Amino acid sequence: MSTESPADRRRDRDLDRPPAPALSLARDRPLEKVDVADFGERLRAAIRQPMQISDDTLEVVLSTLLAGGHLLLEDRPGVGKTQLARTLAGSVDGRFARVQATVDLLPTDILGATIWHAGTETFEFHPGPVFANVVLVDELNRATPKTQSGLLEAMQELQVTLDGRTHALERPFMVIATQNPSVGYDGTYRLPPAQLDRFLARVSLGYPTNAQEIALLREPPSGGIERAGSLRELLAAQALVEEVRASEALLAYVVALLEATRAHPLSETGASPRAGLQLLGAARARAALQGRDFVLPDDVQALAASVLAHRIEPVPAAPAEAQLEIVADALRDVPAR
Repeated sequence: MSTESPADRRRDRDLDRPPAPALSLARDRPLEKVDVADFGERLRAAIRQPMQISDDTLEVVLSTLLAGGHLLLEDRPGVGKTQLARTLAGSVDGRFARVQATVDLLPTDILGATIWHAGTETFEFHPGPVFANVVLVDELNRATPKTQSGLLEAMQELQVTLDGRTHALERPFMVIATQNPSVGYDGTYRLPPAQLDRFLARVSLGYPTNAQEIALLREPPSGGIERAGSLRELLAAQALVEEVRASEALLAYVVALLEATRAHPLSETGASPRAGLQLLGAARARAALQGRDFVLPDDVQALAASVLAHRIEPVPAAPAEAQLEIVADALRDVPAR
């Protein structure tokens, strides 16, 4: 008779491989040397192989990954959101975990739980799916606000605190969450501003072009994922991204853009200071992907809509596309310095 607990079976089902000690990659030995631009090209090729994705969207995805951020995919079902998350994890040989959000999902279903073992008379922590390198939370807005809030500490602090004990997450760590459009989908809970602010970028994959869809029908995804790098290379690339230079003029430009979103007549609440930090981080990553060790205004402008728009709360009477309009107006009105 098996002595495996239900929590053990859930963990084994959700995680693709046994968990490794958190932070072991960063502590065991020095990181590998890596050419960020070359690393990015290898990742692009690996991600394009099993799926159709636009160059602009892929640039946002890779910039988010190298900046150490989290990604929100807002789109309709069946356009490849899960495939993107699984491919991204496999391309760097990382552990992938998937959580399907439903109204009855609990925070412990994602984070893990402390279980009493009568035989040893001790409490033992059983890690949840969040203890992976890339965690896909599918249809996050179907989970209740209580469950959504359970991700906040993990996404910001890279740790989980349960029963007074803190457990560090693995590095690198990335949450990719999907949400259905609210209109026409019952049983969804709007993501609050604090939750949205944890996501570095928001993108929509959209429907493929006719040519891309024909190619997809001709050769559907096989399920195999090409390994383009390693977790060590990703950690090294993320460390190099942090060293990319940003001039004082560039920093002033980012702040001016943030201020413009806050002063816009359609804006109830503009982009937060965290948004500025993450926009700069993503711009650094984009510069490194293009082989530069300094940030240009072009890097900021290319990523501004994906990084800033979802953090802006429009006034109640604003049109549906007000968030993107506010960012577009800020880019138009604020001169690059």
